[in-house]
Amino acid sequence: MSTWLNPYLKFRDTAAEALAFYQEVFGGELQTLTFGAAGATDDPARADLIMHGHLETADGWTFMACDTAENDPRDFAAPPVDLCIGGDPEEYDKIAGWFVKLAEGGNVFLPLEKQMWGDWFGQLRDRFGVSWMVNISAGADGS
Repeated sequence: MSTWLNPYLKFRDTAAEALAFYQEVFGGELQTLTFGAAGATDDPARADLIMHGHLETADGWTFMACDTAENDPRDFAAPPVDLCIGGDPEEYDKIAGWFVKLAEGGNVFLPLEKQMWGDWFGQLRDRFGVSWMVNISAGADGS
């Protein structure tokens, strides 16, 4: 028996672009279903939008995403959720590389730097408005 928690990201007409970007950053297998292919819209303007997207990354993470319904009242300009990536010092190069890629076209609030508690930590919002916290644990020697 097992459980899991996966982010389900919602976008205003940019889910396909966002999922392709995350696939470029993290690698993995991407599957998408458009509203048109599912027969879920008669509106040609929405036919190519993502009804459901699923990215299984090379590290075994799962991202799901969709384009929101036209009448969805929520404000998606700045989602109030941060996605957190963490790892051990042996993964520094990989995780720091993700930080750099996620920051392209986005906004870095806190550069990925050694913090007072010993870990490397940084925060950013990517070009799709998703906020990320990145933490790389310090090694046994504090490096």
